[in-house]
Amino acid sequence: MMRGAEGLVPDWPAPPSVRAVFSTRGQGAQDGASAAPFDFFNLGDHVGDDPAAVAANRERLRRVLGVRPIYLNQVHGSKVLALRPDTPDGARADAALTDRPGLACTVMVADCLPVLLTDRLGRAVAAAHAGWRGLAGGVLEATLKQFRALAGMQQAPAAINKEASEIIAWLGPCIGPQAFEVGPEVRAAFVDGDAGAAACFIGQADGKYLADLPALARRRLAAAGVARAYGNDGSADWCTVGNAARFFSYRRDQRRLGGSGRMAACVWRV
Repeated sequence: MMRGAEGLVPDWPAPPSVRAVFSTRGQGAQDGASAAPFDFFNLGDHVGDDPAAVAANRERLRRVLGVRPIYLNQVHGSKVLALRPDTPDGARADAALTDRPGLACTVMVADCLPVLLTDRLGRAVAAAHAGWRGLAGGVLEATLKQFRALAGMQQAPAAINKEASEIIAWLGPCIGPQAFEVGPEVRAAFVDGDAGAAACFIGQADGKYLADLPALARRRLAAAGVARAYGNDGSADWCTVGNAARFFSYRRDQRRLGGSGRMAACVWRV
C-alpha cells in the first residue's frame, strides 16, 4: 500500500508472487510534490507539470514499490512492449508485459481504463492502457496473444491444471458510465463488430451516448477467453470524473483547470 499517496491494492486472486498497485492523486502536499492543477501525486511527465516534481513523485513510487516502474509513451494504440531490465522509459506502446521479476508493467491514466493481467501460476504479468480507441483497436487482444506466448500457454502440457493456468484481469478506475458521453462514431466502433456491445451504450436526447467502458472491456476480455475479471464494475466509486478528491480526470479538469495529472497502474513479479 502506498503511504500518503493512498494507492489502491487490487482485490483479485493473484498468486503471492504477483503484486499490483494503482496510485491515486494524494490528499495533501505531504503525499506528493506537484502543485495545482497537478496536485499532488502526478506521475505524468507530458502534462505540463514541473519536471522536478514529477521526478520526485516517480522516485517515491519506485521506493514504495521496491521495483522499477517502466513508463510508456502511450498513443491510444495497440502496440505491446515486452519489458527487459534495459528497457528505457518512453518507449511508444500502450501495453507492456514481462516474465522478469523486479520490473513493473506500468500504464498511466486519467480517465482511460487500466487493465492488469496475470495467471494463477504467476508466470507473467501485463498492463494495458485501454481508452476507447485502444479498446476498439484491439489492445487487449494483442496483449493477451503475447501474454499467452510469453507464459508458454500454447505449449503447456495437459497435466497442468486448467484453473491454475487461467488468466485473470483487474480493471482499475476510469471514467464511469455516468460521465462518459460519446458520439455515434464511438458506438459504431464497437457495435459494428459486436452487436451485443450495444447494451453498453445508453442513448441521449442530443444523439450522443453514455458509454460503459468497463463493461466494453469485460466483453472483449470474455470473447478473448478471460472469464474472470475483477475490479471496476462501472459503479460510481470507480469513476475518475466523479471522485475529484481521489482521482485525476482529464475530461473533468483539462478545460476547467488547464491541466490534469496522471495516475499509474503497476503490476510486477517478485
